[in-house]
Amino acid sequence: MDQLDISLLKLLQEDGRMTVSELSKKMALSRPSISERLLRLQEKGIIQGYQARVSPAAIGRNIQMIIQISDLKISPMEFEQRIADDEDILECHRVTGMASHVLKAAVASMEDLTKLVERLMPYGTVNTSIILSSPVNNRIVLPKE
Repeated sequence: MDQLDISLLKLLQEDGRMTVSELSKKMALSRPSISERLLRLQEKGIIQGYQARVSPAAIGRNIQMIIQISDLKISPMEFEQRIADDEDILECHRVTGMASHVLKAAVASMEDLTKLVERLMPYGTVNTSIILSSPVNNRIVLPKE
């Protein structure tokens, strides 16, 4: 990956809707060159997709939280499969430390939070932390120099 690829990654993370023509103008490269670089970055798995970032609060999910799951009563893989389709869970990470999994979730009300915790309790110990703010969110990720 060269400096042009890094610049391309930065621009796309700032605005994922930028067209090949716009990228071409900003980077002073031909459209075919930009297209080839994008394809190569996708094939290498560096660019994993393009998607809109939706504000959970703006769609009525005003309560966001981090949930730690410890003392699992089933295998980690089985737990991950069982929660995969739960629409309240935004992210699931298998981690080291006291907890085996850290989840990020968003719900509309305390009642919904209670229901989510009750759905998770059969799998292990559940510890929730309400997110008050996210001062670092969706940071642009570039390779270390």
